[in-house]
Amino acid sequence: MTEVILLGTSAALGDGSREPTSLALRGRETTIVVDCGANPLRQLQRLGIPLASLERVILTHSHPDHTSGFPLLVEMLWLAGRRHPLPVHGPADALDVARRAFAQWDTSLWQGLFELDWRPVALDQGVPVVRTAEFDITAAPGVHSVPVIGLRVRAVPDGGTLAYSADGEPSDGVRYLAQGVDLLVHEATGDFPSHSSAEAAAQLAREAGARRLVLVHLAPQIDDLAARQAAARAIFGGDVLLGEDLARYTF
Repeated sequence: MTEVILLGTSAALGDGSREPTSLALRGRETTIVVDCGANPLRQLQRLGIPLASLERVILTHSHPDHTSGFPLLVEMLWLAGRRHPLPVHGPADALDVARRAFAQWDTSLWQGLFELDWRPVALDQGVPVVRTAEFDITAAPGVHSVPVIGLRVRAVPDGGTLAYSADGEPSDGVRYLAQGVDLLVHEATGDFPSHSSAEAAAQLAREAGARRLVLVHLAPQIDDLAARQAAARAIFGGDVLLGEDLARYTF
């Protein structure tokens, strides 16, 4: 069984009820964390998912609510006994931010600290990110205030598909990634520059032929989420779900 876990579902400024938006892709044996603005490993621990299952990290863009928890993630993995390299994928500027953030700490006495294997992802449509025994992941650029990638994930064992918009306006790149997917996880911060409303996400999902839509990067303190969900459902014509922290969906 392959699933996506919503480790966090908040916009950069939430109301205190949600962690910043972050995902975990969970296969039978391995886990991939997508974005770390807070402490994604604490969320995995709450669900009883072994930290040793974390295979790699993907950062979609450089903003603090998607990268600032990365140094803590590395420290926790090291303390938990990880000694083999950690692949970290993402746009070059996102990797540079994460690299510089972690470099602030003197780790010279951290015996056995594992290598960080930085793997830049080009801002091209359909570019391969990684293929493992459980996941085949490709990317395309979105439209945001900084370089950003959306993701398309195929579950290798059974062919299920998921797309994740990351932050940004509805874009040709995300529409390409979302074609015919079983599940589209799309941001719905609101009608703001460089972001998407729930209604715009629903329109993209409908055009792409996605089967289900989950809305994340939510701002409940400035938005009536139930009203936005209803409006999105009317446009999409299918199942529209409001993301909740620690929710799990198979695909």
